[in-house]
Amino acid sequence: MKRQLAFPLLFAACSLAHAQSSVTLYGIVDLGITYANSVQTGTVAGKHNGASQIAMADGHSSGLGGSRWGLRGAEDLGGGLKAIFVLENGFFANTGALAQGGAEFGRQSYVGLASSTWGKVTLGRQYDPYIESVQQFAATSAFAGYMGAHASDLDNLANTARINNSIKFTTADYSGFVAGGIYSLGGVAGDATRNQVWALGANYSHGPFAVGLGYLNARDPNVSFYGNTPNKGVATVNNIGSFGSATTPQMVPAYAGYASANSLEIAGVGAKYSWDATTVGLVVTDTRFSRLGSTEAPNPRHYTGNANFVSAELNLRTFVTPALSLGAAFDYIKRNSVNGDGGAKYLQLDLGAIYSLSKRTDLYALSVLQRTSGVDSLGQQAVASISGFTPSATDKQVAARAGIRHKF
Repeated sequence: MKRQLAFPLLFAACSLAHAQSSVTLYGIVDLGITYANSVQTGTVAGKHNGASQIAMADGHSSGLGGSRWGLRGAEDLGGGLKAIFVLENGFFANTGALAQGGAEFGRQSYVGLASSTWGKVTLGRQYDPYIESVQQFAATSAFAGYMGAHASDLDNLANTARINNSIKFTTADYSGFVAGGIYSLGGVAGDATRNQVWALGANYSHGPFAVGLGYLNARDPNVSFYGNTPNKGVATVNNIGSFGSATTPQMVPAYAGYASANSLEIAGVGAKYSWDATTVGLVVTDTRFSRLGSTEAPNPRHYTGNANFVSAELNLRTFVTPALSLGAAFDYIKRNSVNGDGGAKYLQLDLGAIYSLSKRTDLYALSVLQRTSGVDSLGQQAVASISGFTPSATDKQVAARAGIRHKF
C-alpha cells in the first residue's frame, strides 16, 4: 500500500515544484548577404588599399540582432519574491563560432532576486542601465540594426560591450517610471576603483511619449570596458582596435587611438513620440575619452587631454501596412581637436525596410551611407567606418544588407 501511494505522491510533488518554477528556451537566428563599396585590405606608406566586398554575415556584425540562444528561469520563493537567472549565448550562424570574443554566455549571464513591488537585484555579466534607458530611442534598436550604430558604435548604442562582475538594481515600474544602477568591481588588490565600471539610467513613458537618459563611467576602459572578453589582451594591448598593416585592415579608426584614456564617460538622452503608425525619435550622446596618456595602455601617438564625441540622431519609422515598416535616420557626429589635429566629423544616413512574414520571421533590407572629414584617432585623413564593416579605404562608405531573422 505504501509503495502504491509513493508514486502518486512523488508525481504530485514534482508537479507542484514545476508550477512554482519555470525555464524558458529562447533565441534569434539572423543571417544576411552584405555589400560594401570599399573596405581596406591593407595600408602601405600611409596609403590604403581597398576593394568592394560581398559576404554572408551574421546579425552580430550588421543585422537587426545577433544570433543567440538563451535560458531564462524563475522560481517562486513566496511573498511576491522570485529567484531569477539568464544564460544567453551569442553565436555566428554563418560559421557556428562563438560571438562576444569566444565567451560561452557572452551576451548575458546573471542570477538574482526579483519582486513585483520593489524591482530586482542581479549579479553577473549584464547590460547596463545607460543602454537600457537610451538605446530604445535609436535607429539601431528600431530598424537599422548594428550597421546603423554611430561610427563603429562609439557610444555603445548597439550594445557592443557588456559589463562583467557587476551588481545591478532595477526598480519596478512606477506608473511608467523605471530606473536602475550598476556597479562592476574591478577586483584589483589594493585599488578598489581600478577597472571599475558604473552606470545609471532612467525612463519615463506615458501614452505616445517616452523619454530616457543614462550615464556610464568606466575606469581604465581599455581593460574594463573594451577588454572584457576571452579574445582580448592585457592592458598593454590595444583592445579597442588596431592601426592595421600592409596586409591587414585597420579596426575602429574613429577612436582606436584613444586606448590610453584613464576613463571613459558616456552620457545620453533619447525621446520618441508616436502617432497612428509612425514614430519619431531623437537621441543625443556625449562620449568622452578622458585624461589620455595612461602609461599602462598603448599610446603610440602620445595623446594627452580629452577626446570628446558629440552625436545627434533623428530617426523616423512608419508602418505602411501591419506587416511592412520603413525607417530612415540621419546622424551627425563631431569630435573636438586632440593634440591640435583639428577634430573630425561623421555624417551618416540609415535606411531600412522590414517585412514580417509572421510574428516570428522577418525579411529585411538595410542600407547605410557614411561620409567623414578631418583627422581620425589614428592621425590620418579620417576614413568612413560603418559599424560592423571593415573600415573604408576612403572618406566615404556605402553598405547594404538583405537578410532574414527568425525568433523562437
